[in-house]
Amino acid sequence: MLEEFGDQLLDIVLIICFIAMTISIFLLVIRAFRGPSNADRAVAIDTMGINMMAITGLASIQLVTDKLNDVVLLIGILLFIGTIAIAKFIEKGVIIDQNHH
Repeated sequence: MLEEFGDQLLDIVLIICFIAMTISIFLLVIRAFRGPSNADRAVAIDTMGINMMAITGLASIQLVTDKLNDVVLLIGILLFIGTIAIAKFIEKGVIIDQNHH
């Protein structure tokens, strides 16, 4: 009986978390399009990636598997590289500098 209650509670919490992450991503998409500055857009895109990591983690819990943990790490690595590229673009206006001084 207690185990059944725990399973039901976990399902309810996972559904609430999926809904919260979906609403958050929707609002972040709006922020990414509206701005008002490029820094705001960069933060919104970075936060969307973090939310994708959270959704992948929630899916891993829902599916009772640890095979999605590698996907979470891959998303994190790509986010880090993307954040550096966006920061460099905001600072200098280019991502790859052609001048080799």
